Amino acid sequence: MELRDIEIFLALAEELHFGRTAERLHVTPARVSQSIRKAERRVGGVLFERNSRRVRLTALGEQLRGDLSAGYRQITNGIAKACAAAGTVTGTLTLGTMGPMAHTIKPILDLFHSAHPDVELRHREVQPPSPLDLLRSGDVDVALLWLPVREPDLTVGPVTHVSDVLLMVSTDHPYAGRDSICLEDLADCRLVGGTTIPAYMQETLAPYRTPSGRPITHSPTASTWQEAVSIVSSGQAAAGVSAEAATFYPWPGIAFIPIRDAPPCTWALVWRTIAETPLIRAFARTALGETSGPLIPGTGLSLAHSAS
Repeated sequence: MELRDIEIFLALAEELHFGRTAERLHVTPARVSQSIRKAERRVGGVLFERNSRRVRLTALGEQLRGDLSAGYRQITNGIAKACAAAGTVTGTLTLGTMGPMAHTIKPILDLFHSAHPDVELRHREVQPPSPLDLLRSGDVDVALLWLPVREPDLTVGPVTHVSDVLLMVSTDHPYAGRDSICLEDLADCRLVGGTTIPAYMQETLAPYRTPSGRPITHSPTASTWQEAVSIVSSGQAAAGVSAEAATFYPWPGIAFIPIRDAPPCTWALVWRTIAETPLIRAFARTALGETSGPLIPGTGLSLAHSAS
């Protein structure tokens, strides 16, 4: 089996969905099906049981996944180490941030530019209702995201900063005149929902239940930050946001209310594990406050930090 076919097989073994696997690897579903048929011919048996409702691994597929996973990691880690040994950090790095959030890590960007002046740093806007989409599509190399991020194909790198959580409401909202609210108050609100955001990520800014267990409504949904702001300003719903939103978006018709008992929002650099490069590791080292020293592939940690 070729390396790409192994990657497709292992991705489908995780996703158990041809469409999601295709999106994750930026290929067509037909390419995924072709690769799996090729693998099944190669091993001489069926690797997946599939029907109109579900896809699941056969016993043979489970065995092959176990046998291939470790070897695949060794190969990709070996390639990463060879790239690092070459010592060349050049090219273009595309950073995904939410609106002007790049300003919050300006010291990191300045230090990175100073240490690697030959690297071109490009910026793309990540949409809060779908924070992982640009990473998965390969349109960004690294994204600045709030935690937690618990995706098997993504590496969570250095933490950059921590923010308070606020409630964004229209100036006509009953909470607009308050100095602060508590999480229990959210049961009396409608919160804007996301589109492709994992539920556990959305819960950081928009919980599904209050501390006492009361349900919190998530409706309507927005696909972009601008849509979310429009929904809030029109009074249809409120939105949980990080404190930076109050600094960057002091728009008429919008108010920001601290949620005094909400856990803080932690931000970190995140990238696709399989797409990790010396350039990404150099950027992560900069965020760690280092300008030298190896980064352990796929972990987001330097050897110095892992030993501490």
